[in-house]
Amino acid sequence: MIKKNMLFLLLAIISFSVNAQGKLGPITITHGKEIEADKEKIVRIAGETNGKIYTLATKGKNFYIKVFDSADMALISVNEIEMDDFINKEPVFEEIAVLNNKVYIIGSVYDKKSKVYNLLSVEISEDGKLTKNKKKLFSTQVTKNREKGAFYFKHAPLGDKLLIMHASLFDKEEIMQYEIKLIDQNMHVVTSHLEQVEFTDRRDLEFTISDFDVTFDEDIFLVINESYRDKKAKKNIEKFEVHAYKKKNAYTKEVINVDFEGKEVINCEMLMTANNTLNLVGFYSSVNKRGRANWKLKGVYSGTIDMSSNTVTNLKFNVFDFDTKVKLIGERRAKKDKDIPPFYVTHSLIEKEDGGLIFLAEYRQSIIGSSSGIGIGGLGVNFTPITFITNEIIVTSLNADGSVEWANVIAKDQKASFTTMSVGVYGFSGNSNFTVGVGVMIPVAVLGKGPEYLGAIPIYTNGELIVVFNDNKKNMGITDIEKIRALGNYNKAIPTAFVFDKDNGDINRVDPEELQKDQLILRPGVFYLKNNKEYIIYSSRKSKDKLGRMIVD
Repeated sequence: MIKKNMLFLLLAIISFSVNAQGKLGPITITHGKEIEADKEKIVRIAGETNGKIYTLATKGKNFYIKVFDSADMALISVNEIEMDDFINKEPVFEEIAVLNNKVYIIGSVYDKKSKVYNLLSVEISEDGKLTKNKKKLFSTQVTKNREKGAFYFKHAPLGDKLLIMHASLFDKEEIMQYEIKLIDQNMHVVTSHLEQVEFTDRRDLEFTISDFDVTFDEDIFLVINESYRDKKAKKNIEKFEVHAYKKKNAYTKEVINVDFEGKEVINCEMLMTANNTLNLVGFYSSVNKRGRANWKLKGVYSGTIDMSSNTVTNLKFNVFDFDTKVKLIGERRAKKDKDIPPFYVTHSLIEKEDGGLIFLAEYRQSIIGSSSGIGIGGLGVNFTPITFITNEIIVTSLNADGSVEWANVIAKDQKASFTTMSVGVYGFSGNSNFTVGVGVMIPVAVLGKGPEYLGAIPIYTNGELIVVFNDNKKNMGITDIEKIRALGNYNKAIPTAFVFDKDNGDINRVDPEELQKDQLILRPGVFYLKNNKEYIIYSSRKSKDKLGRMIVD
């Protein structure tokens, strides 16, 4: 099983000419018919049902639903999304979801008068048009617009339910809050829970919701990390715990503490394995003599919890080895035992056949420039330059006991820059006191402008890890991070695959044997994982756009 974060997880697999069928090891890619009405660029593939594929597209500030035939992937219809006003406001688009054979658009509205943040769903007909079937999913009390928080979404593994979380900070009241709801295919609430954490006496409290998910058994888990400085004891207090809501226990909240001292958890990715074991993996930092976290990456931790007894069965902290540090920070700094900068975000967590795990973490940064304004007919509009950076990936193979089997680094240098309207691009993702790690993603509002070409996709098949991404053609044959060149123009990218030796992690790079002038390039943030063997993808080049399928043999 592979657990993937939203949007950045599927990236460039391979690029082919318009009519070509491609083969890359165990991966086969085919494309459907060319999309003639391509002015509305696809930014999300919601799913496949009733012999149709439902996608979300944008043009300017407007959103559209594009419906395709499953057989030949020909375009059937294009429908603009115009949700009815709620409290005299048009809802802000949040999500599109396919739950079994039903399709929904989900939008949010903030009620300034009552200070309530609402979330609404509207069912989509089979031909892609909005129906009158509208339901209110959330009406969450907040303090003001600036502290209204944000909504986060996770699909259930069987594709029949949607887990939604709202997280917000009440700064003046010194309260942090999350509310979770599990929604079925008819938009009925299966279960809901609201949790508040006060920090009146802990002004320096750092509270992080590192990850949340729903399992095959419809159990809900949240990974919570609290840390603060105990001035009297002169040490850092770390609370690392799992909030569990199990279906068999009527979704009563259970708290599982993962106890340790002298270290600080930086991030976390969790994965429920087939033997009812919850795995927690991420980076950690050391703590100085005064009890304060250094906030640089010391290494990788791995913890396991037996969910039948809520018992922590294993917890290991693995320091980065010298060779890995050389690739990340250079030999001179590695010899001085310097730690790694904290810019690596959890990317994927893969379960191996031997009970171990493969953990991938990607270097990511977003550089937001100064806004500039222009006046149009008396209306002022602000535009903000943004650069997304997604560079090297740290790959760590863990044994079943949590120790490191091998580690390596995928060398890549990618960035995409563009200008967008500054308002509404970024929702709530963090505050000095409250951070939602699961919110680290590319906003839908900026997709279609370049950042969806970045990143990488891990494919795990027959015990072998293959990672594919877009690269500069001048990097063909090169795996040394010191020698690679930046991607540059992603419209001229080539596909490459890094194949890892399952015993020692050595990399074999596979590049295209023949480069084609007018090859299609995959829009990486636009995908749908139908199952572990099949993906629906979107490729384009200038005015040519196609949906396709990627099959893993």
